[in-house]
Amino acid sequence: MAALIRPGERDEDRHDRTRLIPWVDMERVASAKVLVVGAGALGNEAVKDLVLFGFRHLDVMDMDSVVRSNLSRCVLFREGDQSSGKGKASLVAERAGELDPEVQVKAIEGQVQSLGPEEMKGYDIILGCLDNVAARLHLNANSYHARVPYVDGGTDGFRGRVQTVVPPLTPCLQCGMNRSHFKVMERRFSCTGQDTVFYQPKMAAEITTTSIIAAVQVREAIKILSRRPAIAHVLHYDGLAGTSDILALDIDPECPNHVPGKLS
Repeated sequence: MAALIRPGERDEDRHDRTRLIPWVDMERVASAKVLVVGAGALGNEAVKDLVLFGFRHLDVMDMDSVVRSNLSRCVLFREGDQSSGKGKASLVAERAGELDPEVQVKAIEGQVQSLGPEEMKGYDIILGCLDNVAARLHLNANSYHARVPYVDGGTDGFRGRVQTVVPPLTPCLQCGMNRSHFKVMERRFSCTGQDTVFYQPKMAAEITTTSIIAAVQVREAIKILSRRPAIAHVLHYDGLAGTSDILALDIDPECPNHVPGKLS
């Protein structure tokens, strides 16, 4: 006999509409442990999407505090957060819990350089929502050697990009780096390897682009967990033109992440 469904009963299931998507593996989504590195505009959007979609186990990492200019770009921050004394990661974790009390969100206040392959092995997928080259390369290399999928996102005004790295099958972030990226690295570090202070111009930020790039990152995470093919190359988005293109990228045979024994 067919099961009896009372009017409105399905509406009591928070994720009923998502379950109607036949290829989404909601069990894997709910059980996956996800690390989001960066709790700025992109990280805010990514965490919001992850929680609303049904992810239940998130760690959010950031070392910064909120400033007032964050409030026009970060959906989870509120007026007054800039004087609360709380870090971005703690505030994002707190507000994520307000979106869904069942989600477990842990704040990690520290530098991404404190994470190595062993720490990253505890995650099913990592989302990079960072704004500097050094941190992204660190996350890329260590997640690659931990064999943990990494979805990197970045924006600049109305433009954005997403690269999904699924080790050892796909090119990594460093495979697509050019000389200008490494010049930034050279400026950031002195000959001793320590951080050095230099002026880094602020990049334009635009919330509609941020929303789209974060959504693509989260969708890539869902696809990987649901065993669907991820974007194999680099997605470039142009908000003014309303276009997106896939830039083909091959594994660089000279990339240290792909040369056995070159990186431990």
